[in-house]
Formats: sequence, C-alpha cells, structure tokens
Amino acid sequence: MCGLAGFIRGSATPNRDSHLGWLEAMGEAIRHRGPDAGATWLDEQIGLVHRRLSILDLSDAGTQPMISGSGRHVIAFNGEIYNFQDIRQELIEQGVSFRTGTDTEVLLELYEREGDDCLKRLNGMFAFAIWDRQSNSLFLARDRLGKKPLYYYQRDSEFAFASEIKALLPLPFLDTTLRADALKDFFFYQYVPDPKSIYQSVHKLPPGHCLKLSNGRVTIKKYWDLSFGSQRPKDEHQLQQALRQQLEEAVERRLVSDVPLGAFLSGGVDSSAVVSLMAGASEKPVTTCAIGFDSEKYDEVHYARRVAEQFGTNHHEFTVREQVADSLPAISRFFDEPFADPSFIPTYFVSRLARQQVTVALAGDGGDETFAGYGKYAIDARENQLRGLFPSVLRERLFPGLGALAGKIPHGIGRRARSLLTSLAQDPATAFYQSNRFCDPVVWNRIVTPELQRATAGYDPADITRDHYNNADAEDHLSRILYADFKTFLPGGILVKVDRMSMANSLETRAPMLDYRFVEFAASVPSSYKLHGSEKKYLLKRAFEGSLPHDILYRKKMGFSVPLAQWLRHEIRSLAEPILTSQKSPLAQFFRMEVIADLWRTHLAGKNHYTQELWTLLALALWQQQYPH
Repeated sequence: MCGLAGFIRGSATPNRDSHLGWLEAMGEAIRHRGPDAGATWLDEQIGLVHRRLSILDLSDAGTQPMISGSGRHVIAFNGEIYNFQDIRQELIEQGVSFRTGTDTEVLLELYEREGDDCLKRLNGMFAFAIWDRQSNSLFLARDRLGKKPLYYYQRDSEFAFASEIKALLPLPFLDTTLRADALKDFFFYQYVPDPKSIYQSVHKLPPGHCLKLSNGRVTIKKYWDLSFGSQRPKDEHQLQQALRQQLEEAVERRLVSDVPLGAFLSGGVDSSAVVSLMAGASEKPVTTCAIGFDSEKYDEVHYARRVAEQFGTNHHEFTVREQVADSLPAISRFFDEPFADPSFIPTYFVSRLARQQVTVALAGDGGDETFAGYGKYAIDARENQLRGLFPSVLRERLFPGLGALAGKIPHGIGRRARSLLTSLAQDPATAFYQSNRFCDPVVWNRIVTPELQRATAGYDPADITRDHYNNADAEDHLSRILYADFKTFLPGGILVKVDRMSMANSLETRAPMLDYRFVEFAASVPSSYKLHGSEKKYLLKRAFEGSLPHDILYRKKMGFSVPLAQWLRHEIRSLAEPILTSQKSPLAQFFRMEVIADLWRTHLAGKNHYTQELWTLLALALWQQQYPH
C-alpha cells in the first residue's frame, strides 16, 4: 500500500526549489503509508510525490511517480488491482511491452488506451492521480466502495490532492478554516461523511467517482453505484453455493503478494470464513492475529483461538491493557479529521501485531454491511414493524409527546424510551438515523456555545442519511438502510478506521467481502436471506455450516467493541478528566465547559452515562491538540 500527494503549480509563485521542498514535506507527512521508497515529479504544471510500501515487484523498477511507455502520462497510485494479470495479458497481446511486474504499470498503460473507461475494468482498491503531459489535465479516481482515501483541496485557482489531509498541511496556501456543519456531523455520526471534510475547502472524492481538472475547471463523475433493484426469489441452496464460490474467488484474488501475508481473526463469522477459505487455498499455514481485552465482557480471543486451532494457523495474540491512555494521543494523530469510533484502538493494536509477522493482512470487513449483520438492522426492522401498526397521524401527534414525558425518567431508561417513541413517530429513513446517531440532540444543544449554535442553525445531519435512503433503487426497507450505510458508515467509519490504523503500522489490509462483485452479488440476494426473522447474516452462516463450528456461526455478535464506560472511569480517566473539565481545554473554542464538566461528574457517579457524548468530546479534543487552529 502507498500514499500520494500533489498540487497544480499554475497559481503558485515560489521557485522550483520551494516547490520541491513542499513535495518533500508532503511525502514525509505520509511516510508511514509507504516506508520503503519515496520519489517526486515536478514540471512546469504539476508536482507529484509518492511513498511506496512494496508489495508486488519489490525492485526499484516499481518506484513512483511512474511514466508511461509513450512518455505522455505520469501516475501516482495507491492500492492493489487484483485482476491486473488478466489485463496485462490482454495488453501484451495488443503489443504493449512492460518494464515491471507491477499493477501500477498495467493501470497506467490501460488508462493510456481507454481513458476513464478503464475504471470499469478494475477489480481492486485504489486511489490514483494521472497527469496528462500533452493536454495538461489531471485525472483522479477512487475505488467503488472507498477502501482507499483521496482528498482534494480547491479554492479559487488553487488545487491540491493527497491520500491524507496531513499531506496537504505543508502547503502554505492551504486554507484550514473549519466547517461548522461538518463538526455537527461528527458528533452525530462519529466521523465526517463524504464528500465533506472538517475543513471548508478540503473535500473527499466520493467512492465510485472520478475527477478531471482541465483548463482550471473541475468535473466530477460517478462511474459506479450499488444496485439493489434486481432482487428476486431464488433457491436457497443455489444461493449458498454461489456465495461460497464468489467469496472463494475474492479470497484467492487477494492472496497474490511478493511479501508475507496473513489475516485478522476475531473469531466472528466474517473473519473466520475468510481464514477458512485462505487455509483451503494456501499450501503453508495461514498467519493469524487476534486482539483481546482484560474485560471478559469484551474479550473474544478464545473464539479466535478455537478457529485458529481448527485450521492449524500460525496464531498470535495481544491483550489491550494499561497502555491505552499512554497510546491514545499518538494513535489519534493518524486521523486528520475528528474520528470517534473507539474500535480504532484495538484495530491499531491488531495491525501492529500483524505487522510484526506479515506485510499484508486479509480481514472480514464488509460482511455486516452486505448481509445485515449489525444488531441495529434487527432493531430497526422491529421498530419498522411497530410503526406499521399505527396510522401516521396518530404516530406523529401522540408519540413525540409521550417521548418527551419518558425523557424525564432518570437514568438510561428514560433516554431509551424517549428514543423509541420518537423513532416510531418518524418516517423510516429519519427513524433509522435517529436510532443510530451517537449524540443526543438535547445534550448537543446544552453543550454548544451560542456561536456554534448560530453557525449550525437549521442544519440537520439526518439529511445525509435521508438522501441516501431515498436515492436507493430498492423496494424494501432493509435494502434502503443497507444502501445508506454503504454510502455513509462503511466509507466514512469502517474503512477510514481500517485504512488509517493499518497504514499507521505500514500494513496493507485486504477485504474479500468488499470485492465489488461479491457486494453486487449480495445486493441481488433477497433481504429475507440476510435478516431471516431475528437471525442476522442468515445466508452467510448457512453457507459455512459445514466449515465452521455451530457456536462460532451462531453466537451473539460482539463486534470490535471496547469497554468504553469503564475506560472513561478508570484506564483513561487521567487523560480525559482535565480535557473535559478545564476552561483551558481546546474544547472551549466550541463548547460550554461548565456543562461538559457537569456531564463528566454525572458519568463518574454512575447516575447517567453520557458515554458516547463524553468520548466524542475527548476524541475531538485529542484531534484539536494534534492539529491546532
């Protein structure tokens, strides 16, 4: 895996040496993404820098930026093209001579012949920039599901781009004005959804999109979208066979590597299924890595150990203990934007553990989104059934009032009752958002300063979820909320977490269940085979009944959870308390510290947890300390 960055020189006035200095600083900022090599390209129009983590063709011939055989195009590429060998053979038959064994060169020569149509041919995870020296135009593209990040900066005539925002910060012309609505998004989603970033003039190129800059004009085009419109009744046994075949092919495509390769293993259905298929396709024992916790409630290492024993893997484990408070500030720096999904902590440590053994690790990411594995889907389905029992007029008039009364009940019971009743009063899209937001609007209104309140007045983060829900080409409710998660939670939360934490350790991760063909297959499966009554991931579990133990397949899902309430009261209290109670806290720029201090005291007393809100505030403050404004 790699990192890239660059800028257009049209509006920049400093001399060549200054521009080279910018490029070197940009590359150094993302050295962790590619510690093996780094190089720059600078001409009259553009500056490019690339950091390389060598995976295929480890020789210097694979160094980037890379120039095409004709000399017309220059590429900086981050990712893996899993079907590059097939494309390479086609191009050889067309008379192309290759100088390297890399997928980078294949991509470059394919683009030279097919332009942006090449994107339809690619199976992989990628973000890349190609400069056309003849037309003086820039082409940026990001993979279908957003596994690899790509940011761009645009203000007036200035334009720059990078794998991570920190690579843009060395540019002296960068405007780092914060975006108020993105800050509000962060509190309710725990991340900043695409295409926004926390900065007003920095944007994310959305998954499945490409961008062209020509003659100072930017055009963005969607080249792929996920469709649920072809669902029809099918034979369950045939679907099970098709699922296994699709996943076997996806795993095998991801086993191509010139460096050591292994897998994350949580002991859940998804990672266990991937490891089982890796074991069947590998001649040597698979290297597996698992993370545990001191808290028995959150620890599932024994499940991972059981799967490792069944498939004879070379298994490694690490337990997250007292080092959390010491490590948290440094780990937070790898997120260029505020990010509050606490599972980034175990993801960092399992990536660090894996990097000690391998350079590439396969993971089970994507199984929950493709086959409705999260508990929130089952909860939402039950709420949606309840919603259908009452006329809309009754729901809209009666339930909000009952919810307000329920909210006066102390402890968490009142909050949960108010949340349920408020949800039942809403339309399905808004209800899904409200059931899964991470901040109580009542708490938000209490803690924000009047200035931030005015800056975000009239803005509702729910609009993001509602828009995606309504844009899905699906008839049933489950497919619509899955589509919304594919557009928000997956690229903005899950994939950001995995990319930043693995790249922090210079580890490449690959997700077979996010092979776009597997995802398209899953979208074609009727929803009743995903959420079957109360059984989540029904078809996926049935497909692996002969391969994995019954108690692995059907045990209660834990996910990559952490004992957050306990940590706030004990392990990270010494870190959190001064940040959440002092008037000198960086949070004071946006929030009323006396109110936050009161929430903190209430949380410590166990009267009302406020766990999510306090953790989100802490995550924001840690980001502010790393990236002050």
